[in-house]
Amino acid sequence: MGSGTSALFLDLAGPGEDEQVLRDQAHRVAVEVLRPAAWALDRMTPAERIAPDSPFFTTMATLKSLGYHRSFLPAEAGGPEEPLSALAQSVVLEELGWGSLGLATAFLVDMLPVITMARFGSPELLAELVVPWVEDETGAFHGCWAITEPDHGSDFLGLRDGDAPGYGRAQLVAEPADGGWVLRGQKSAWVSSGPIATHAAVHAQAGREGDLFHSLFAVVPLDDPGVRRGPPADMMGVRDDPQGELFFDGVFVPERNVLVPPGPLYPAFGDQLLCLTSSVISNVAVGVARAAFEEALHHARRRVQGGAPIARHKNIQLTLYGMFERVETARAYTRAVLAHTQANAPGASPGVLGASPRHARAAQVYAKRVAYEVAHDALQVFGAQGLSRDSLIEKLFRDARSLLIEDGTLEVLALDAARDLVQNYENVTYDLEEMMATW
Repeated sequence: MGSGTSALFLDLAGPGEDEQVLRDQAHRVAVEVLRPAAWALDRMTPAERIAPDSPFFTTMATLKSLGYHRSFLPAEAGGPEEPLSALAQSVVLEELGWGSLGLATAFLVDMLPVITMARFGSPELLAELVVPWVEDETGAFHGCWAITEPDHGSDFLGLRDGDAPGYGRAQLVAEPADGGWVLRGQKSAWVSSGPIATHAAVHAQAGREGDLFHSLFAVVPLDDPGVRRGPPADMMGVRDDPQGELFFDGVFVPERNVLVPPGPLYPAFGDQLLCLTSSVISNVAVGVARAAFEEALHHARRRVQGGAPIARHKNIQLTLYGMFERVETARAYTRAVLAHTQANAPGASPGVLGASPRHARAAQVYAKRVAYEVAHDALQVFGAQGLSRDSLIEKLFRDARSLLIEDGTLEVLALDAARDLVQNYENVTYDLEEMMATW
């Protein structure tokens, strides 16, 4: 299955001792825990992956016993007294992506309901859900993000336009009820961790057809009456994070579980939430790209053809250099964007207007494209061996291909960034130098 080391790379951010320790620890977890579990899960049937004895659950429990789920929270919500810097978070995210894209995805969607509850939730909700999640070291709690629907995928990003008649009627709607809302409908078969999650962060349309302004964002316990799950999907890539449908048959959601109600706040919230997820996923994608590059480099050093290791052949050297260049540039940009997004998130400091959507979307588009291109070139370096199911690069290639669709297709993300450019570029400007100054 190969191995890798982040020491192969120059760290442009100049990490201090704390970041280096975090990177070494996270890399060890990736090598000893994530890679073996991901390898086993990739070869299981969908039903086996969600069985009680699945390595998925033991891996999530290990990450929680090590406190990784707490490290991304603010101190007031149970996170470390000294919050992790953006650089430290980037280091950990890259190592998780290096170890397993699927398990990294599961780790991240688990945190999404809690991070939003920590910022927007009532004291009662914090006591009921956030505190037990923070204290959990066994994997008893697991979150997911229920956003896409059978007829609505990446077009959810159309909420920037507010009134989106092309979107039509959502397949999950929220109807007002005494003391809360009632959810009716379903989410798609691509809800990451949907088949095993205990709680979901749910988007539901509460207004007229085509009106995305009047949607709500709520946390729903998935053992509530009326919640059903479809069977886990059998996907081409990212098989180490179970995906599946969620059905809501008249599920009552009390008002206190609604973190963002329908109205003008919702589009701004959704826009900034996508800035956060884009900047985070982009750093994970760099880990996938680095994993593919390292596999190709190790293989080229030991594979002999033409009387010498193929790493001596100039065409292979140029291929390896091109892969290295893309990984390094993707890392530099995605780290800058993550730092900018955190520094400019609403409420991060007085007077901030929010993170830059165009830069966040560009980070995700660029990093995911780099991950796929590097995995493609790496498989080519392997030749026929790379097509074998016994080769790690074969799995990395399938996972990298999935990245071009998951969490927003490249085309829709780019169009959303383009709308932000057209509407706001002359009014609010951000540049890479400014972002790097926040490191």
